Amino acid sequence: MPPITFTDVDFQGIDPAQDDPKVIMVEIENFAIMKMLVDQGSSVDILYWKTFKMLQISESNIQHYEDQIVGFSGEWVSTRGYIDLYMKFGEGKIGSKTIQIRYLLVEANTSYNVLLGRPSLNQLGTIVSTPHLAMKFPSSTGDVITMHVNQKTARECYAVSLRIEPTSQEQAIEEPQSQHRERSPGKNTLSRWPT
Repeated sequence: MPPITFTDVDFQGIDPAQDDPKVIMVEIENFAIMKMLVDQGSSVDILYWKTFKMLQISESNIQHYEDQIVGFSGEWVSTRGYIDLYMKFGEGKIGSKTIQIRYLLVEANTSYNVLLGRPSLNQLGTIVSTPHLAMKFPSSTGDVITMHVNQKTARECYAVSLRIEPTSQEQAIEEPQSQHRERSPGKNTLSRWPT
């Protein structure tokens, strides 16, 4: 693995005095996915059900998964199964890396579309710098790819998550390793990736 370092030049946010969530944009199945939360505290990768439906993937591709996951406050959370999808991080062919990710499908109220946890971060070889609002990982050719957090989007997601009402008690599903709850992705949070 090449050496990965961060300097002040890596910060491209709007406010350096921050504790913002790490929110990036990626590509899944030729769709640009906005509002992907990078959560180093999560032991799973989650694709939220409403986002899955927008990807126009047949439900027949979903694999059965009976086990529950443990949410942020220790409650057990049911899943709708899992699916393996390819995700592209970065832009272009040289400045990007594509990996296959196993997503647990969860129906929950949150302002994010996808939660990227430790399994994918480790598979990418990602180093996340919270002060720089950036993450870096090696490409397949050994170059270092940098992805920057969209600080404005991150703040918008966080503000929305504070106002989202939980689902009813019968349907309460918490996002694992996070206090944020899911809501339907906004109009401009998911778009067909140009081919």
